[in-house]
Amino acid sequence: MTTHPDHLQLTTVDAQNRVRIELHGDLDYDNADLLVQEALAQLTARPVLTDLHLGCAGLRAVDSTGLCALLMISRRTTEAGVRMHLDDRPARLDRLLALTGTLDHLTAPPATGSVAEGSPMGAGSTGPDSTT
Repeated sequence: MTTHPDHLQLTTVDAQNRVRIELHGDLDYDNADLLVQEALAQLTARPVLTDLHLGCAGLRAVDSTGLCALLMISRRTTEAGVRMHLDDRPARLDRLLALTGTLDHLTAPPATGSVAEGSPMGAGSTGPDSTT
């Protein structure tokens, strides 16, 4: 595997019941744990969290481990009643998600009648995640 010089850097901004983690660099085998740890730390520290936004505009390469990290975070946010957003996705991330059949799973709004409907997460939802 070729290593990339663009290590993942995270910038976390929180406001009331929402957290935004900006991703800059590669989400790959060497760096995916960093994102998972930060996301899980935010979920643990903030029991009233309703939305976790991952800002993907600065995201470069994503490998299978990075995809697994996104799926893990999605599973944990769902368990916690928190909506995960993949904001400002670059086209290459959308291609990867479409190719792997995970685009709708990771970006679709919660289904009507889902567990999330009765949770505070449903309030203030802005619809499908945005892309660039």
